[in-house]
Amino acid sequence: MSDVSDFCRLDRRKKAVFQAARALFVEQGFERTTLGDIVERAGGSLATVYKVFGNKDGLLEAVVFEKAASGEEIIQKMVAEGGSHAQILHRIAEGLHAHFLDPEVVALLRIVIARSINDRDFASRFFERTATSTKRALKVAFANWQEQGVAMDGEPETLAEIFLDLIVSDLHAEAISHGVGLRHSSERLRARTEFFLAGAKIANR
Repeated sequence: MSDVSDFCRLDRRKKAVFQAARALFVEQGFERTTLGDIVERAGGSLATVYKVFGNKDGLLEAVVFEKAASGEEIIQKMVAEGGSHAQILHRIAEGLHAHFLDPEVVALLRIVIARSINDRDFASRFFERTATSTKRALKVAFANWQEQGVAMDGEPETLAEIFLDLIVSDLHAEAISHGVGLRHSSERLRARTEFFLAGAKIANR
C-alpha cells in the first residue's frame, strides 16, 4: 500500500513540476527560467526534478514534445469521425491549425528554434516527434483512401507534405513575426483547404 501511495505522490509532484515548467518557459523563456523558479512555483524539491526529468534540458524536452506532438492524434480522430473526404480534410485543417497556432505551442516553437542553433539532435528529435509523425498520419489517410479507389492527383506522401505545409507555414510565420501583419480566419483556412482539394482532384464522396 505504501508503494502505491508513494507512486501517486510522485506522480502528483511530477505533474506539478511539468505544469510549472511549461508555464514559466512560455512566460519568461527557457534561458531565464531556473530550476529554482520551477520548484518554487510547483512545490516539492529539486530532488524530484532530477529524479523524474534528469535536468532542465530533460524537462524542456518533456514539455515541448507533450504539447507539440498531438498532430497525429488529431488526424486519426478526424478521420475516425467519418464524413466526405472534403469534410474530413476541413476538420483536419481546423484541428491542426487550432492546435499549432495555440499561443503556448507558438511560444515553445520559438524556444525550439533558438535551441536548435546549438543542438541539432534536439532539433531532429523535435522534428521527428511533430512534423514527421503528423505527415505520416496524413500519408496513411491519403493512402487508405487511394486503396479504397478514391481518385486523387498525386502520391500520398506528396499530398501529405503539401497539405501540412498549409498549416506549418502559418505556425512558422507566427513564431517568427509575433503575429505582425498576419490575419488568420476560418474563411482563409477554408479557402486554402478548398484550393488543396481542387489541386489534388480528390473525389468528394
